[in-house]
Amino acid sequence: MARVPAAVRATISRLRPARRPRPAPTTAVLEPVPPPAGRLRRALGLTAVVLLGAWLGLLVVGNVRVPVGPMDTTMTLRPSLTGGTKINVSPLGALHLDSHTAPVRLDVNVDQLDPARSQALVDHPERFSGLQDEVARDIGHGALDLAVRSCVAVVTGATALGLAVYRRPRRALAAGGLALTLLAASGATAYATWNPKSVLEPRFSGLLSSAPSLVGDARSIVTEFDVYQRELARLVSNVTKLYDATSTLPAYRPDPTTIRVLHVSDIHLNPASWKIIASLVEQYEVNVIVDSGDTMDHGTSAENGFLDPIEDLGAPYVWVRGNHDSHTTQRYLEDLKNVHVLDDGRAVSLAGLRFAGMGDPQFTPDRTDRPGAEASQELAGARLATALRDQRAAGTPVDVAVAHEPQAARQTDGEVPLVLAGHVHHQEMEVLPYGTRLRVEGSTGGSGLRAVEDEHPDPIEASILYFDRDTRRLQAWDAIRLGGLGLTTAEVSRHLVEENQPGATPTPSPTPSAASAAPPGPSTVLAIPPAIPYASHVPDALKSAQAGR
Repeated sequence: MARVPAAVRATISRLRPARRPRPAPTTAVLEPVPPPAGRLRRALGLTAVVLLGAWLGLLVVGNVRVPVGPMDTTMTLRPSLTGGTKINVSPLGALHLDSHTAPVRLDVNVDQLDPARSQALVDHPERFSGLQDEVARDIGHGALDLAVRSCVAVVTGATALGLAVYRRPRRALAAGGLALTLLAASGATAYATWNPKSVLEPRFSGLLSSAPSLVGDARSIVTEFDVYQRELARLVSNVTKLYDATSTLPAYRPDPTTIRVLHVSDIHLNPASWKIIASLVEQYEVNVIVDSGDTMDHGTSAENGFLDPIEDLGAPYVWVRGNHDSHTTQRYLEDLKNVHVLDDGRAVSLAGLRFAGMGDPQFTPDRTDRPGAEASQELAGARLATALRDQRAAGTPVDVAVAHEPQAARQTDGEVPLVLAGHVHHQEMEVLPYGTRLRVEGSTGGSGLRAVEDEHPDPIEASILYFDRDTRRLQAWDAIRLGGLGLTTAEVSRHLVEENQPGATPTPSPTPSAASAAPPGPSTVLAIPPAIPYASHVPDALKSAQAGR
């Protein structure tokens, strides 16, 4: 093989590019790629931060105050697996509505009833027909306002917590964005599944769990309520006129010196009672109204607005606490004008009579029997009896004692001429062993919602008590009984106390007013029927009476 000349080899080597030295190998430090389990833990951690931060944000600022129908409410969003709406009516319980399906629940806390809006519904029951649409509209507007505020609360809370946990702005912004995305998705799902008719099919919990059985078909009751309220008030006026026109009794005719006391009890939040009481005050020219308790049903502050009409009834109002009335109720009544709250044996003089009373020691709005109830009633009655003895010793004897429970009232036997009570929802009259007369009133509210528990509605009952102004003793009474919810019957029973009945042995020293009470001549020997029932002929008589109005 021929050898290449040295000159040629030199030329070729000059034409070849120079070889660059190969770099020495180095060790690079690279960030390891996390395994799938690590990525899952990071995602779960970020999700937990987002959820916790969003919940904290909602807890701090994510609520709005919204009027819903007659109620003032606070609306809040809460995480939930089933969605829906929960309406908390403390302390009665809660209503659960299947309003939507989403991972957020709408909580509506009823703070109080607005007196003006509530009274408008009572005075105009026809508005109940549109209450469903009104409530749905109010909740919709509140939900929109709540959604905007919740977005701000959720993003702020998640971002702030993300920054505190990760200390990296990028991670914090990712947490806020994820929170907003989740809330937007939840809101869209809730909007798509929103069911305004759910307000007609609520589920009840707490004390409200008995509401369906008490109310029955609420829509039919509301439909008849305006007629019921109007006709009962008119019935009182017409029956009184019929009584004066048709009675064949040797009737007790009170002269101008007679004191007239209207005894009512156990109204139990029946708004129609105020119109009936006002009618009785006007027709009988009542001097004092005595309420022996259970004016309320649960004694909550939300019910207090119901008591406001008392100021306009036209007569002083004497009141003692029942087992459905709370101390909150009592304090509210103490601030009303023309109301005299009696408790712990406190006495007050009105229209020539001296009254003393004792509030019920038990507070049982849920109608439960508590241990020691009987002993507590006897103790309360004994305290009232002690106060009555102290009043007599001081030269200011009490004419009428008032308690809610008949059991407590019985402890005053021998300490006062007359004691009034309620609680049992029917009228009773009894002379106790030591001479005290016990008068138990029925329910002037027709037992409230309990009126529809039984087959026949409970009647509305009240009494007019006639006192002699000189002796301050009971002379006679009219027991008034009106048909319950939806009924238009009435019965007025006039009674004389034993010593004033025709043929009875006259008292040793009759007073002028007592003597004038008895009709002169042969009529004093007539037998007195125990009652004058109007149930059979009142409807026809009412037609003629109303025609002349």
